[in-house]
Amino acid sequence: MTQRPVVLVTGVGRRVGIGAGIAAQLARDGWDVATSHWAPYDERMPWGPQPDDPERVHADLRATGARTVAVPADLADPGTPARLFDAVEDALGAVTALVMCHCESVDSSILDTTVESFDRHMAVNARATWLLVAEFARRLRVEPGTGRIVAITSDHTTHNLPYGASKGAMDRIVLAAARELQHQRLTANVVNPGPVDTGWMDDAVREAALAPNPRGRLGTPQDTADLVAFLLSDRGGWINGQLLFSDGGWKA
Repeated sequence: MTQRPVVLVTGVGRRVGIGAGIAAQLARDGWDVATSHWAPYDERMPWGPQPDDPERVHADLRATGARTVAVPADLADPGTPARLFDAVEDALGAVTALVMCHCESVDSSILDTTVESFDRHMAVNARATWLLVAEFARRLRVEPGTGRIVAITSDHTTHNLPYGASKGAMDRIVLAAARELQHQRLTANVVNPGPVDTGWMDDAVREAALAPNPRGRLGTPQDTADLVAFLLSDRGGWINGQLLFSDGGWKA
C-alpha cells in the first residue's frame, strides 16, 4: 500500500465545526489526519464545553481507515507549535500539509475591547499562524511541489475588532509564505467561507446572514472542506498565494 500523506488540521475541538468537516473530508480522500484542539476556549464560548467531541471526531476519522491523533494545544503559548509538530511526527510521521482552522473569537468593539483580549487574539490568530507556518517549513521533507498550507479566515470587523484585526494579520502571513517559501515549491492559500453556522448564530444573525446569499442558504462545513480538499490535491497545485471566497456569493 502507498503510504498516506499526513495533514495537520488545527482547531478541531467540536464535531460540528469547520475544522472537523475538513478533517473528515481529507480522511476520506486518503490522508492521515492529526488535529489540535483547546478545551478552555470552548468553555468560554456560547456553546460551552464538549469534552467528548475530539474523540468522536477521531472515531469518525478512523472509520475511514485513516491513522489519526488529537493533540491538546494552547496556541497562545509561543512554544506550542514546535511541541505540536513533535507530537504529530511521533505519532504519524512527517507532515505534508498544514490546515489552520484555530481561532480566538470574542465579540467586542473599539470602545470596549480590553488590551488583554486584543493581545490574546493576536497571539492565537496571528502569531501562532506565523509560528506554525515557520515550523512546518523548517520540517518539510516532501517532494517539491507537494507541500500545502491553507488557513481559514474571516472579514468580520464591526463589533468584532480583535478577531477581525488578527485575522487580517493572519491573511498577510499566509500569503507571504507563497513567495518567501517558494524554494520549497509549496502552495499557501487563505479561504474565507463566509457565514457558517456552527453553533454561534442566534435567530437574528442567522436571518441576516441568510437573506443576502444568492444561493438561498447558509454555508456548511462541507462547503469549505470541498475547497480545502481541492487545494491540497494535485489538481489544486496551480492555485497559490490567493485569498479565496467560498461563500455562495454572499460577499458579492
